[in-house]
Formats: sequence, structure tokens, C-alpha cells
Amino acid sequence: MNTPRIASLLGLALLAGAASAQEVTLFGIADAAFRHVDNQGRGSVNSVVSGSNSTSRLGLRGREDLGGGLWAGFHLEHGLLLDTGTPASATQFWDRRSTVSVGDARWGEIRIGRDFVPSYTNWSRYDPFSYVGVGGANNFVSATPAGPIRSAFGTSPNTTVRSSNSVQWVMPSGWGGLEGEVMWAAREGGTAANGQHDLRGLRVGYATKAWGVSAASTRSTNDLTTTGAFNDSAVGGNVDLGVVRLSAVLRRFSQNAARQNHLLVGARVPMGVGEIKLSYHRVDLSGRVGTTAIDGNDARQLALGYVYNLSKRSALYATLSRIDNSGGATFVVPGGPTGLAGGASSTGTEFGVRHNF
Repeated sequence: MNTPRIASLLGLALLAGAASAQEVTLFGIADAAFRHVDNQGRGSVNSVVSGSNSTSRLGLRGREDLGGGLWAGFHLEHGLLLDTGTPASATQFWDRRSTVSVGDARWGEIRIGRDFVPSYTNWSRYDPFSYVGVGGANNFVSATPAGPIRSAFGTSPNTTVRSSNSVQWVMPSGWGGLEGEVMWAAREGGTAANGQHDLRGLRVGYATKAWGVSAASTRSTNDLTTTGAFNDSAVGGNVDLGVVRLSAVLRRFSQNAARQNHLLVGARVPMGVGEIKLSYHRVDLSGRVGTTAIDGNDARQLALGYVYNLSKRSALYATLSRIDNSGGATFVVPGGPTGLAGGASSTGTEFGVRHNF
């Protein structure tokens, strides 16, 4: 899809929205940072990166009131690499989200298309760094090491974040603090290499302004999971004490005899117009992939960051993180030199600016 065609589609959508009762909004985030990553024994790399405070994106959403509390709408999001001006995905234009919905204030929303899976939603909401940047919890969710993710998906697209071909019911917001969703996705006869999986997911929680708890489970299968389904579960909670907002979450990936357990503890401390962010993230692998034992290939990540809000839309930020591996683990902060030895450390710093529109 070339640039003139994209512009034409967006223009037509906006004109159609203006000419009807439907509300159509063009929105997005522009986020770029300077990053320095030093990998023990391998040197360092400086780079400019995209989306370290919040993923850079271009989006289009619309909603029409059908009367009687019923509404219909759509949501499209395209990931951007702001440092190079290229799409985040080489194969999917609306790679972040592409859904159409019918909803009711009393009974919730039926959403069809590509979206976040329940376990990811329940994990990322407790990460102070929003799953991105040098301090994000995504640094330990990788198909590179031998473990359940690689065993179930190889290097193909996986379901640790999103699923295509999905149908979900999202609980309405007016059920006395209860929240959640149910998701189903069809493989459609495709393969893991094409990002097609059978998926079942559930999330349920309870939240107030001061605290909340939630749990989620997602199960997926594909042509590679002949020895058992890939299971992804997350349980967490948060509390707002005024001077600090604390969160903690456990997540487990499992497939056949392989396990990958995560513990993430976070804190957000308001500081005037800014905010200090801290997190501790531990990953422990256990069991086997085939005949290969993965016990002891563990890692720890500490991260510290500060966000200074210039306005409601714009912010400056800085983040420092360090990963300490043990055993044969080679987890790294993204963007550094390759070839890290097992058990070595990786550190990263970055300074950036984010603007919402």
C-alpha cells in the first residue's frame, strides 16, 4: 500500500465522518529517543530509536450512535518507526489493532479483528514502563532463548501480545468495578508462520480508584504445538497510596515440559508535573525443550526512569536499566552489540521526547 493511497483512504474516511452522524478521529503518538546500550564484553552501541515511552503510531477510529444505548464503531492502528519513517511491520499495515465493534452501555462490546490478548492486557497494565523502552518488561519476552515461546512458535509471530482473526466480548464499565473480556480466535487452516493460531482467552478483575486486582489466561495452538498447547497466564494487582502507586504481577508461559515464570514489581512516584518510575523484573526458566534442560537460564532487570510532562500532550523522559543474566541466559537491552555471552550483563540508557496528537 503506497503513501498516496494511504492518504486518500484517510481523507475519504474523515470526509465520510464529517458528512454523517459518525465521529471519526485521526490520532497518534510521535516518540523518539537517543539510546546507549553496553553489553558486557561486547562493547556498546549508540542509536536513535522509536517508541521508548509509548509506541509511535498512527490511528483512526470512529463511532456511530445507533440509538437506545447501542453503538457501532471501528479502531485502526498502524505502528511507526519514527527514527526511519518506516512501518513497524513489514507484513501488516494495521499491525497494532484493526477491529470493528458493536456495543451497548449495559451489556458491553463485541469486537472483531486483531487486538491484544487478555494475558498481555493483564501484564502490561502493571508495567510502569508500559512494555517499551530500555526498562520495559518486553525485554524478557523473546523467542530467542530456548523456552516455551520458541518451542511453541519458533521465530514465527506469536500470541504473547496480539492475536489476529479474533472475536471478543468486552465487559461494560458500569458493572460496579468489575472488568474483563473473553476472546476467541480461529486458525483458519493457516500456519504459525502466517501468524494464525487457535486461541482462547479470558480476563476478569475488579478495580476502584484506590486499588485493583485481575487475572487472565490465554491458550493457543498452531501447527508447531504438536506436543501441547501454549499457555499464558497473568495475575496482578495495584494500589494507589497517594505518594506512590505500587503494582505487582506474575506471568507464566508454558508449553509441554518448558516453563518461563515472570515476577514484575513496579512503582510510580508523582513529582509535581513529572513522575519517577521504578521496576524490578525477574524471569526464571525451568524444565526442558526436547532433551535440552533450561533450568538456571534466568535473569533480573532493574529499571529507573523519569518523565517530565511539558503539557498534557508532550513529555521529556529518561530511563536507565540493567539486566543481569545467570547460567546460559543472554537477555539484553535492545539495540546493543550482538554476541553476549551467557551469564553476562547488559545496560541501557535513553533520553527522549513524546508527543500525542
